[in-house]
Amino acid sequence: MKCMIAAGVLLSFSLQSSLVQAEPFTATYKVTMTQTAAHPYALGANKFGDLVKERTNGRIQLKVFTDSTLAKGEREMLEGLQQGTIDIYVGSTGPVGNFSPSMLIVDIPFLFRDYDHVDKVLDGPIGKQLLADVDKSGFKGLAFWENGFRHVSNNKVTAKTPEEAKGLKLRTMENKAHMLAFKTAGLNPTPMAYSEVYSALQVGVIDGQENPVAVFYASKLNEIQKYLSLTGHVYSPALVLFSQKKWNRIPKEDQEIIAKAALETAAFERKLNRDDEDKKLKEMEGKGLVVVRDVNKEAWQKAMQPAFDEFAKQFGKDKIDAIIQTK
Repeated sequence: MKCMIAAGVLLSFSLQSSLVQAEPFTATYKVTMTQTAAHPYALGANKFGDLVKERTNGRIQLKVFTDSTLAKGEREMLEGLQQGTIDIYVGSTGPVGNFSPSMLIVDIPFLFRDYDHVDKVLDGPIGKQLLADVDKSGFKGLAFWENGFRHVSNNKVTAKTPEEAKGLKLRTMENKAHMLAFKTAGLNPTPMAYSEVYSALQVGVIDGQENPVAVFYASKLNEIQKYLSLTGHVYSPALVLFSQKKWNRIPKEDQEIIAKAALETAAFERKLNRDDEDKKLKEMEGKGLVVVRDVNKEAWQKAMQPAFDEFAKQFGKDKIDAIIQTK
């Protein structure tokens, strides 16, 4: 009889235990970037965080760190993602090519025609495959956001043609496609962490740099650069990457919420970047910046063609043609 009572007690305890709800998953993740709080990266990250917080009823929150607060440069941020010491990266694709070589294809000079072409490629099968490739490198690729078409700035010449810009010591990202493109065009590409660029320009360690308008504006480079030449030589996507180590600890239903929010924010961040571009250029012109609009893009494209051809060999003409022919 005593055994039966004991068994009943144990069964009752077991049933009660099975009815106890597991504690809901909660977490706070840090979003890191090199750019300032005024850049579309940061504004997009705040929107991303708002969506995640709202859809998880506050269980999951994102905290945004700008201005290279958590790591000096994008390469260090990506290494931190792999190690799990950094949670989320919002930044250019340029350094990602060092970890996921297939990503270098988007940094080939004069590959994209315009923003409409960009969206069709990155939101379609090609973009999805590139994100899947990133997942093999210790990252979880969530979405393509945007940095924009890159332009050359410097203090010496208008740089309407590569011949005029020949010999300029130009800061680039640590990206093989970018460095090869400028080298073949006759410039002196100098890879450097973005956090060091402003001071390097101030003291003349470099003559200029190349970046989209949003970066140039947010970093106030117009204060120390005379010319901004609208070369549009490379379109620079941005990536939202999660540390794979951290991602694997998140329940599947919450992973879906985060991934969907990152994709939804892409449209917001891209529109914000594009709508403000002309306004920012005019504002900086009013403060003395010379915006060189009559750039000879054909000359720049011709000068960079050897780099284009070199990477066509690396990635395969079929893959490049698939991007070019996307309608």
